Amino acid sequence: MNNINWAQFNKGVFLVNVLGIVYHPETKMILIGRRENDPYLKELTWVFPGGRPDYENELEDSLKLIVKKQTGLEIKVAQAVFAKTYPEKREFLSVYLLSAPQGGVEKAGGELKELKWVKPTEVKDYFTTSLHPKLLEYLKTLE
Repeated sequence: MNNINWAQFNKGVFLVNVLGIVYHPETKMILIGRRENDPYLKELTWVFPGGRPDYENELEDSLKLIVKKQTGLEIKVAQAVFAKTYPEKREFLSVYLLSAPQGGVEKAGGELKELKWVKPTEVKDYFTTSLHPKLLEYLKTLE
């Protein structure tokens, strides 16, 4: 994907990511993971679990597979809650899906080196890339 000449497109072409806001309703905590050496955003560290969906599955099903690989957890996806592009990389489009853990054994895997449960309003203290104000407002409603 790095060899695409993004300058040839003036609109409408994005690299899509599905990201899980994995929310535990009993503890009111959100699962985040730590990445190292992201090939696209060097400043990226803590993230919501997720990644690029495949073409064979619906977005929700792709997210379930990715989250299982990255966290060991099975999730139930509730709904899409937000979508955004990034000031750092305008060609990236992330779709955020609210979900809840449904089982499995928690263990960091894939691109994630560490997992952490945090309060929704603490997410901003960990992320080194931009968090949209509307996303932050949504996260506050989960506390």
